[in-house]
Amino acid sequence: MQPIRLFGDPVLRTAAEQVVDFDKELRTLVADLSATMLDAPGQGLAAPQIGVGLRVFTYHVDDSMSGHLVNPVLHFPSDEEQDGPEGCLSIPGLTFDCKRKAHVVAHGQNMFGDPITVEGTANLARCVQHETDHLDGVLFVDRLDADTRKAAMRAIRDAPWADLANPTIKVSPHASAGRGILP
Repeated sequence: MQPIRLFGDPVLRTAAEQVVDFDKELRTLVADLSATMLDAPGQGLAAPQIGVGLRVFTYHVDDSMSGHLVNPVLHFPSDEEQDGPEGCLSIPGLTFDCKRKAHVVAHGQNMFGDPITVEGTANLARCVQHETDHLDGVLFVDRLDADTRKAAMRAIRDAPWADLANPTIKVSPHASAGRGILP
């Protein structure tokens, strides 16, 4: 299990890198994501939420659909939308109504590099879009209408965990492409 990064942590606003190495480290990351997501409990968890800047997420929706997706690319078969409650493990205890596409087809890879497709509607469509947003540095509160976003930001500021969301950034002794490494 890994600690989940909270709203305010810069890693949540940073676009993740494409996975190029399908190795033991990636399989360990997928296992860590799954264990952390199920323990939380949550319906999805993206690598940036545990401080890893790679395009990987896991999902477990409605106790019947679970898996992971690496390097997802989304396609929307229709413009039909759904509106409903959405929450996030990085914004614990808060939910707000958020519009999403009603149907999604996600193409990507599994942890071994094999091509896979995840297609879903309802909660699975919402989850896949939410987790892919995390990989792009986007949070669901960014997708709320103006009034709901204002209420969400007020609730986040008042949340008991709000002062825990600003981690100390350490400079890595290893090559990090100029990025700080978060503890």
